[in-house]
Amino acid sequence: MSRKDIESRTEQLLEPIAASNGVSIYDVEYVKEGSDYYLRAYIDKEGGVTIDDCEAVSRALNDMLDKEDYIDEAYILEVSSPGLTRKLTKPRHYLNSLGNEVEIKTFKPIDGSKEFSGTLTQYDNGVITIESEGNKLNFKEEDVSVAKLAFIP
Repeated sequence: MSRKDIESRTEQLLEPIAASNGVSIYDVEYVKEGSDYYLRAYIDKEGGVTIDDCEAVSRALNDMLDKEDYIDEAYILEVSSPGLTRKLTKPRHYLNSLGNEVEIKTFKPIDGSKEFSGTLTQYDNGVITIESEGNKLNFKEEDVSVAKLAFIP
């Protein structure tokens, strides 16, 4: 089963668990780091998630994963908040973050820079628009290595 299939299947299993625990799914990722595989579920709710939320979702998801048994490799399950500086990886992430300050890093320099920050003003068909110091900057999603919410103390 491919990484995307594992993520998709896990998100399907997670939907009723998240709903019954009063949280929403922010993202699911299945990655290999070093010699270990990680299945990460990021959950969110108004006011932020608690450790109790993460524990309840983790227990229920772990039971479902054991029952379904569709992941061949041994993996570590993690359930957590996406954090204040959450990555923006899906169209819904960008759309839900309109008006917020973001940081963008590009694969290749644009006008001599690979790092940009500003207010996310638009996301349309894979084009990210931010406003920075009165200028509008457009980025094609495929040119962006990392996009995340900025931490503003």
